[in-house]
Amino acid sequence: MLRAAGLRSGSMSLRRFLATQVASIERDCSSITPPYSELLDKLKRVRKILDRPLTLAEKILYSHVIDPEANLSGRGKIRGETYLQLRPQRVAMQDASAQLQFMSAGLPQCAVPTSIHCDHLIQASEGASKDLERSLVTNQEVFDFLQSAARKYGIEFWCPGSGIIHQIVLENYAAPGILMLGTDSHTPNAGGLGLLAIGVGGADAVDAMTGTPWELKAPQVVGVHLAGELNKWTTTKDLILHLAGKLTVRGGTGRILEYFGPGVETQSCTGLATIANMGAEVGATTSTFPYIRNMQSYLHATRRGPVAQAADKAAAAGYLSADKGAEYDEVIEINLSELEPTINGPFTPDLATPLSKFGDFAKAQGWKDEISASLIGSCTNSSYEDMTRVADLARQAKAVGLKSKVPFLCTPGSEQIRATIERDGITSTLEDVGAIVLANACGPCIGQWKREEKMDEENAILTSFNRNFKSRNDGNRFTMNFLASPVVVTAMTFSGKLSFNPMTDSIPLANGESFRFSPPEGQDLPSEGFTAGEESYYPEPCPTAQSEVQVAIKEGSQRLEFLQPFPSHFGENSNNPRGLEFPALKVLLRVRGKCTTDHISAAGPWLKYKGHLTNISENLLITAINDENGEMNVAVDTENKTTGTIPEIAKRFKASNQPWALVVDDNYGEGSAREHAALQPRFYGCGLILARSFARIHETNLKKQGILPLWFADKADYSRIGAGDLIETEGLADLLKGDTQATIAVKVTKHDGQNFSIQTKHTMSADQIKWLHAGSAINHISSQLH
Repeated sequence: MLRAAGLRSGSMSLRRFLATQVASIERDCSSITPPYSELLDKLKRVRKILDRPLTLAEKILYSHVIDPEANLSGRGKIRGETYLQLRPQRVAMQDASAQLQFMSAGLPQCAVPTSIHCDHLIQASEGASKDLERSLVTNQEVFDFLQSAARKYGIEFWCPGSGIIHQIVLENYAAPGILMLGTDSHTPNAGGLGLLAIGVGGADAVDAMTGTPWELKAPQVVGVHLAGELNKWTTTKDLILHLAGKLTVRGGTGRILEYFGPGVETQSCTGLATIANMGAEVGATTSTFPYIRNMQSYLHATRRGPVAQAADKAAAAGYLSADKGAEYDEVIEINLSELEPTINGPFTPDLATPLSKFGDFAKAQGWKDEISASLIGSCTNSSYEDMTRVADLARQAKAVGLKSKVPFLCTPGSEQIRATIERDGITSTLEDVGAIVLANACGPCIGQWKREEKMDEENAILTSFNRNFKSRNDGNRFTMNFLASPVVVTAMTFSGKLSFNPMTDSIPLANGESFRFSPPEGQDLPSEGFTAGEESYYPEPCPTAQSEVQVAIKEGSQRLEFLQPFPSHFGENSNNPRGLEFPALKVLLRVRGKCTTDHISAAGPWLKYKGHLTNISENLLITAINDENGEMNVAVDTENKTTGTIPEIAKRFKASNQPWALVVDDNYGEGSAREHAALQPRFYGCGLILARSFARIHETNLKKQGILPLWFADKADYSRIGAGDLIETEGLADLLKGDTQATIAVKVTKHDGQNFSIQTKHTMSADQIKWLHAGSAINHISSQLH
């Protein structure tokens, strides 16, 4: 039975406990303090090989290379070209697919410290207590599975209600200078503490969990130089919103963003985490910062003094900052003094508009001058500093009799934050002006929002979230989500208008006077320290694996099923007449324009099936646009000259043993690290995807599941291939035999028998070729382990 706050066996009731003060004694930090002496020794070896000044990102990354001499020697240029064999030090997971894949590896325990977080299945509706209690009932079998897997394999288990994975990692596990993986695209949030935290799919996490070398093409490093100082209305959220506008959703692909300069020194640790969190929206591999005093203070405030003391010594030894003279692949200059609050959207996180121009922008688009809901919190903006600043605005509003004009929802990032802001009167201050405090979970940010108003109506919501794709938050494709800082969201909720600028505009009062907000004041860390809240949410530190535990998956469950290995496309049992070339693949459809992982595998209500591949595959590409007919979720079976939904036609191909391919546009797979966006097409029989370009995480996820991602050498060839065309690879056999420089062409046969060949590019490494040959990465890992 799930262990959580106030649960009683059978009745599944839940009680809210009063906040309890955290003891001032330090935690046992033995499992979270980095092995700095080992990392510094490795760095010495790296320096002998490269003999040049190193960026901070390079120091951290290359110090986690398993064999620097073999991996880095004689390589010439490393960044952007060399595949690194790495040993991450920690893994954090928040869904079922990584655990299910790890189980198939057959190991008794994880090779590195690992944690499981239950943050994706708590739907926002009535408020924290009721929403959590309802989730514990409706999702009990999933939570029981996750907890049983944690017990069996020695994984730290954070109960539902404990908080969002990224906030918990920052508060408990992040440490300067380490390399860690997380099964969510916003894992880089932990970079606020000066480490490299990288979002991956579950199969990548399994590499680290099994002790298998984790492979990453060495990213380029972009230096972001910060000068000046933020004004009182401008926050680090505005910095990253501004930068997203400059870089676009593809500008960080294959790159690490490394911030430096005097402007870094003045930011809070959690403010830096906000910047790192949203680096995912520009496609960055991750983001990082040099070790600063505010990181040291945050570590002490979260009872990790031993980590801070060890980091102080590592910094003094030159590990936690860039070398003088280090060169970046690009340098971006930002003067913080010149920044103003920024609002991004709708429908894409890189459409940036300065606050002073946003009212005119909204008017020019013909939008109603109204906000239908305001939401603050999420993994991006739920720190103590964020909440104290919005509370200051709430106090100002309350003093003149103002209340929120629209629904005002607040999501604490963790139980520690919830308990601390409750103790310090911040929660009551927000509730006094109309706010509803939700459970400590992802909630509306990922579509877990039971919203009944405005459905199928165009409306605008303002949020402090990180992502704003169509239909993402409430399932309504007409809802426009505008991203902003928590202070801008909060101030605008009292006006209810898109055109309101809290820096310059006033709000009319009932007495005929008007009111203008003063710039908000906040506090980085609580003066009385953080408080734990309900401690039964927290895991047993460093648990021992219990091999006798049976993983809880019920026979016939509609929520969970064991993952069956995908068969290889090649070899004796594949029934492939073309040997080491793909059999003739039929094109399912040509996908038009932006196709994020939300389009490929929708979130919201579908998240309940994350542990059941058969059921969740029913949502494959259901919001994708067919480029040939302009329709959403309509595919054509050219064999029978019939149409159907995309999942229907994919299942028809699978039933007839017809392997298939997709043709897709630029930056395919942008967004979440959602591994199901790769698992689902593979489950239905997809073998190859031809793209104008891929997003980093998704391209790797495809490779991990045995789907070959190919890039058009000439992007214009995208429009030459359509539904029902047959694709045959030419040159894949050379690649599968180990020639990583092999070129692959595809022969396209049209309906009328006309055929032609087009050239493609690939990014397959030597190890990734083995995954493709075996049918998936986990198949290859299992064969090596056993």
